[in-house]
Amino acid sequence: MTKRVAAIDCGTNSIRLLIADVHPRTGRATDVVREMRIVRLGEGVDATGRLAPAALERTFAACLEYQDLIERNSGGTPIPLRFVATSATRDAENRQEFVDGVKGILGVEPYVATGDEEARFSFTGATTELPHDRHHAPYLVIDIGGGSTEFVLGDGRSGVIAARSVDMGCVRMYERHLKSDGAPTQGQIKAARADIEKLIDRAAEAVPLEEARTLVGLAGTVTTLGAIALELEEYDSERVHLSHMSLGRVRDISGRLLGMTPEERKAVPAVHPGRADVIGAGALVLLAIMERVAPNLVTPEVVVSERDILDGIAASIA
Repeated sequence: MTKRVAAIDCGTNSIRLLIADVHPRTGRATDVVREMRIVRLGEGVDATGRLAPAALERTFAACLEYQDLIERNSGGTPIPLRFVATSATRDAENRQEFVDGVKGILGVEPYVATGDEEARFSFTGATTELPHDRHHAPYLVIDIGGGSTEFVLGDGRSGVIAARSVDMGCVRMYERHLKSDGAPTQGQIKAARADIEKLIDRAAEAVPLEEARTLVGLAGTVTTLGAIALELEEYDSERVHLSHMSLGRVRDISGRLLGMTPEERKAVPAVHPGRADVIGAGALVLLAIMERVAPNLVTPEVVVSERDILDGIAASIA
């Protein structure tokens, strides 16, 4: 028998809601509502260490929308809600303002996950629907968020073998190195790539990346690139889910996006306007990871998953 639950994942760039009927033993879920809002909660956090008032206001407005959706889909009976906040909130000096605001709207206190906890939620969500007969273990799951990237190595039997979260997200890399009204220069791209390589080295201290045989990517950067690779005119989650991108395709898309201005990226089909400025930085992160691990993969590609930390949170409730 399934259990209806609500899960919210609040990251650096977006806040997402999942209301689902989850099987308590297998963790498999049937979506009732799945929503996403770009609120850029982590805007400026890397530089200031604080959540900006405007970012908090955008996030609280989304919480009000989600509270209404939860009430309308509860069937008259309160359903369990878990709210997990990630990178931007971990880094902020004034995170109590965020905690108090969310609790006042939704009635639950946000749980600020550690990087390792975030990684484990991501692995659970990403691998529940992965066809294990067609993909070789161990799996390396990478969750490229706005403020951080989680690296999780595991398999279908033992679960997580090793995990590490590093401060390497699309928003953070964009704000550090690529922020401009124009296309980034080669010097900016080179500096960003050097920073990314150092952070991959840090992840490799805890996670044996060379043991990975299948690479699974998730979150908005990877799924957006997946939609571009499929040449979709409009984003289609069903077609994106469990699609494959070769290393060569990611290299081509990354180069194209980094050669554009943020305004030009808005014209690319399937790119959400709220991601247009940071998607080039996210593509550079994915490319660097793929180039690092590709020699050891059975096939030099990434499997794109629409199931991620949000699904892992929902499964943890059930």
